[in-house]
Amino acid sequence: MEASSSSAGPAPQPPPSIPPSSDQGVWADASQLVAAACADLQDGDLVHGENFSLFAAMSALEIMDPKMDSGMERSGYYSIEEAIEDGIAPVPLSLDKTLDIQRTLDVIDHLFSCEATWHKGHTLAQTVFTCIYLMKIERIASHAVLNSFCRILRATCNALISVVSTARTHEEEDLFTMSFGLALKDEGDEKCLSVLNSVEETISRQLRACKSQALSKKKTLEGLESLQDNPALEEDYCRALLCRLRFRKHFHHIVTCMRRPHGRGLDLARKHITSCLTELSLMLKSQEFLKSRSDITLQQGDARCTTASGCRPIGFDVSLNSRLLSPAPPRAVEILSWSDAIRYFEKLLHDLDIICALSLDPVLENVLQFIAQFQKSVPDLVPRAFLQTLLIQDGKLYGRDLICDVISRALSLPDIVGDKEFQTNEFVVQLGQLVINLLKILCTNTAWQRRKLGKSLQDWSTISIQLELALKREFGETRNVLAHENICMRVSKQLLVWSQEQTYWIASRFLILGFELDLYSPSEYCMVYWYMHVAFIKLIEKMQLRILASNGNARRKGKKKKDHSKDSVRDAAFPASCLLLQCYVLLSEGLSMLLAALRNESKSFQLPSIFNSEQERFMQHFDLLQKARIPEGITYYSFKEAAAQAHMADVMKYNFFKEIQKIIPSLKGSFAGDPGKLAEIRQIEQVAEHNRIALNIINHVGAGDPSLRVSFEFTHHPHFAVAVVKRS
Repeated sequence: MEASSSSAGPAPQPPPSIPPSSDQGVWADASQLVAAACADLQDGDLVHGENFSLFAAMSALEIMDPKMDSGMERSGYYSIEEAIEDGIAPVPLSLDKTLDIQRTLDVIDHLFSCEATWHKGHTLAQTVFTCIYLMKIERIASHAVLNSFCRILRATCNALISVVSTARTHEEEDLFTMSFGLALKDEGDEKCLSVLNSVEETISRQLRACKSQALSKKKTLEGLESLQDNPALEEDYCRALLCRLRFRKHFHHIVTCMRRPHGRGLDLARKHITSCLTELSLMLKSQEFLKSRSDITLQQGDARCTTASGCRPIGFDVSLNSRLLSPAPPRAVEILSWSDAIRYFEKLLHDLDIICALSLDPVLENVLQFIAQFQKSVPDLVPRAFLQTLLIQDGKLYGRDLICDVISRALSLPDIVGDKEFQTNEFVVQLGQLVINLLKILCTNTAWQRRKLGKSLQDWSTISIQLELALKREFGETRNVLAHENICMRVSKQLLVWSQEQTYWIASRFLILGFELDLYSPSEYCMVYWYMHVAFIKLIEKMQLRILASNGNARRKGKKKKDHSKDSVRDAAFPASCLLLQCYVLLSEGLSMLLAALRNESKSFQLPSIFNSEQERFMQHFDLLQKARIPEGITYYSFKEAAAQAHMADVMKYNFFKEIQKIIPSLKGSFAGDPGKLAEIRQIEQVAEHNRIALNIINHVGAGDPSLRVSFEFTHHPHFAVAVVKRS
């Protein structure tokens, strides 16, 4: 049996030839040695030299692992030249003009999918630059359409790398900016737009000729060379090509306009964004025609196809650049489907449009709110990089406003805007750098942002403490704003209050981002909402102090004495932002007390872990806050004491959710012209209403009833849960 089976098997492959020896080294056949070692090795064994260390083990690549070994899976081509000689990227793409234009469209569509995949964090070498036509553009100089498209695509990629590198948001997706030695620039690239415009104009004339031919019922086009051989299909192919070329042109304009300093190109960029969205819709419309004209036997599944026609494109080899990927293992990259790429670019364009609509207001509070609102849509790397480069240019806000002037406006002290002594103050300089770092951090992805915010809390807390000590040293223990105090004392006090307010704003955002990253389990909601309540209380306290001080500054501007009584009445009312924050104070306090009461009376939401105690989990979540002493004097034992005293009767007595419903109507009136704020208020209202009803049911049935089942879901708000009550 063994003999027959061995004779029936395939013939053994001849051993590979050994390279000739040279001055650089001598090659020897180690096949027998490797075979002997393999025979002795058991699972888990490792062959290594005497100098092999643990660090080397962690850095080692496993041979024959297709995800790690760059020589494991390869196309069979050692170089681009060899692939070209084998006919993998012919020029023209076909001698049949109709097939040539079909294949050109497939190449363009696949490059479109590759570009979207690159934007999502993969390497340029494994996505866009898997195209041989792009790597050897000089070969396609005679193919006007493909040559113009590849040149402008390469120029756009180079510009995007520059934007992301400047913003340094690529630290989270560091493969994005790596070019791996690929040629991203070439002579003539600066003329890529004029070349594309020329090709576009030629095809536009062809399309107009097709329309006039249809009206005059002529059978041939006069004075123009057709794209392909079938006159009946000429118009549809012209439309399919034009929308792709125009999308590429307008997208390049968007990148160029948004890179202009001081936000000067934002209005023009919005016009090109509108044009890009129009061309995307036309690209989608062309899909039906292109599918109908392609060979059905060559079509891939809709979920996998990277072209509108569904056919696999020619001129690509995914493994040619695998040897360039030394910083990363040569993993096989799954290219986004064409339909997914369309959806990606639609979202990208909408995100860029939001950025272009920014009013460039130098008020820091508005800028922070804009970034927080923008991040709710979970933008990808490219729009976040554009946002950061718009906000911070040459160490200034929007490249025009000094950060020290932004701080003086935040303090409501316009008199010191441009004051040299204020600008050079040690604390102002340090706070200015912290503000720049904060804006950059807020433009990163959620995980990176939370980690960096937590680490920055120590810096904000330290400078607040230093400011407070300096204030005491210079002016004594006086904390309140006095009518007769000098400008230096007033500025110092307001700077202290403002820095503390920013510290607690960062702390509250740090806590909130934990929900977006799913870092909290239901058994930990009680401590999280309790800590959020404490942070919100401190934040609203500092906000009110700043507003009172700002109103005091306004009264000093030479107003008549008879107006002072009117001012004092007006100043007593805090803005709607304070009321909105008060809703979050009540929500977090209500949820923490409800959860604590359920823990005490029904023994629910207490999930003891054999791995760590509740105190250890408290420190895991809030260690960075504790190290920064935010808030001061708050420890695990503070939470434990507060939670132990919570009972359902107290929750019903204070009824925090009902208090929220009393505030909502005035908030709706204050934010009537802000759709985003109204949606946020509606979410708060729904959470309060559902929790109020759930609280009444729990109180009526009794928290200790064994048939009662209470769970918490985030159905109406991403950060504040709703109690769901069921009877078993």
